[in-house]
Amino acid sequence: MTSAVPAAIHAEEPAGRPITMFGPDFPFAYDDYLAHPAGLGSVPEQAHGTEVAVIGGGLSGIVAAYELMKLGLRPVVYEIDRIGGRLRTHRFPGLPDDVVAEMGAMRFPPSSTSLFHYIAKAGLETTPFPNPLSPATPSTVVDLKGRSHYARTPEDLPGVYGEVAQAWQRTLDEHASFAEMQTAIRNRDVATVKKIWNELVPRLDNQTFYGFLCDSPAFSSFQHREIFGQVGFGTGGWDTDFPNSILEILRVVYTGADDEHRSIVGGSGQLPKRLWEHVPEKLAHWPSGTNLASLHENGVPRPGVTRLHRTAPNNITVTDASGHIRTFGAAVFTAQSWMLLSKIECDEALFPIDHWTAIERTHYMASSKVFVPVDRPFWLDADPATGRDTMSMTLTDRMPRGTYLLGDDPDRPAVICLSYTWADDSLKWLPLSVSDRVEVMLQSLREIYPVLDVRRHIVGDPVTVSWEAEPHFMGAFKANLPGHYRYQHRLFTHFVQDSLPERYRGLFLAGDDISWTAGWAEGAVQTALNAVWGVQRHFGGASDPANPGPGDRFADLAPIALPD
Repeated sequence: MTSAVPAAIHAEEPAGRPITMFGPDFPFAYDDYLAHPAGLGSVPEQAHGTEVAVIGGGLSGIVAAYELMKLGLRPVVYEIDRIGGRLRTHRFPGLPDDVVAEMGAMRFPPSSTSLFHYIAKAGLETTPFPNPLSPATPSTVVDLKGRSHYARTPEDLPGVYGEVAQAWQRTLDEHASFAEMQTAIRNRDVATVKKIWNELVPRLDNQTFYGFLCDSPAFSSFQHREIFGQVGFGTGGWDTDFPNSILEILRVVYTGADDEHRSIVGGSGQLPKRLWEHVPEKLAHWPSGTNLASLHENGVPRPGVTRLHRTAPNNITVTDASGHIRTFGAAVFTAQSWMLLSKIECDEALFPIDHWTAIERTHYMASSKVFVPVDRPFWLDADPATGRDTMSMTLTDRMPRGTYLLGDDPDRPAVICLSYTWADDSLKWLPLSVSDRVEVMLQSLREIYPVLDVRRHIVGDPVTVSWEAEPHFMGAFKANLPGHYRYQHRLFTHFVQDSLPERYRGLFLAGDDISWTAGWAEGAVQTALNAVWGVQRHFGGASDPANPGPGDRFADLAPIALPD
């Protein structure tokens, strides 16, 4: 396996199957479930053609709608903005279609095995993403406290970075059974996964990422903790995650979510759009050639939802922005959870009060990006004085934090992500216009590369996003704080509704903020499949006995429940 920075350490690769993001909270093999020739199951013939509301046209909503259609149900997708959600790809006018800015999700680990099932189905190509010090990155500059270090491999950095790497490895091994857990996940050894994780959750639920580091003798040095926060591992600095629950971080490192990232050629926004148009090979009820677009008037989703309420006998009634009212026997809600608190008028009877509390307590991370198109990948030019690359992928404690260089064809335009930031670092940009943001970033880069004039290579208008300011998102992705495990447990397990009073059934939550791996498209896919299972069960259907679904395996695999 490769790592971006020395602090990105991994256990020796054990024999067995590829690592997957199926655990550790709910170690269900979603990739096997999707690949099984028996399919996801069926609903009774009398349910065929029944409408199901799918609220939100992001990846989770489109995957849920796609699989519901295959079962013979009729998904009705509501989307307030554009298909794709945070798979949002910007194309620059006048430039080739594959020269893009990924405003949301832009890099995907191969351990996202269910996600890659749909990437393959959509016929999309992927290519290695140029994370710091990855094989896809010609060179990296780490610039801290006014000192820059140029590196092509981790070994090129000063020795203190290796010390930090060793401290992180030791902390994971001594306090989180890292090697054992990675081996168990890779080998689909559910008993070992559950044993390790079920012992860690009660002990670490109240612990921050930073507190976890401080409790490790390997990180007794503040200097090491500071460097680790600023440079981090995998994709760069993680100090913006320091206040979050250490359980969130362990889920990432256990499942290789920060490793060997790939980008989608032409942009991630193609995936949900292609699934919208994709004609499945096997369809119950619907005639050959049916796709999601053909089930919607003019091939577009319904407008965004403005009101949700329950109506007798146990239906979900949806009002959309056009004033149209439609009642459904079941619905899947995939938009950001906070939309239920502020943007959509909701009947409190939609969920039990404990679920409303969990929705309200969801903690979203802020995130911002700025991109500029350039005439060519000039960073590949050699500096005549040093022989080094003119510019490198850059990690810094200055305002941009992370600068990514996207493109390697010397004869074609390319793109620079001038800055990618999270949390407090993102909030620093919030009051600034896109032009002001670019000026600050270029000034910071001039301090690192004093003889380089980036501006003269820019060939189009910059684009930016601050997800915390996006009215239909209000944040980039969920990141649990210490003590939030119980809230996440309620949201994730909501798809299994047998224990809920009947008056609360029929509305299913999905989306990456419902998953245990928020911020990753894989979580959006997994919770969509959970919701599909729930809808199927709600209408009297079932999984094929040869291919039990997530709800069928729930009693064996359910996340540990902490006492109140």
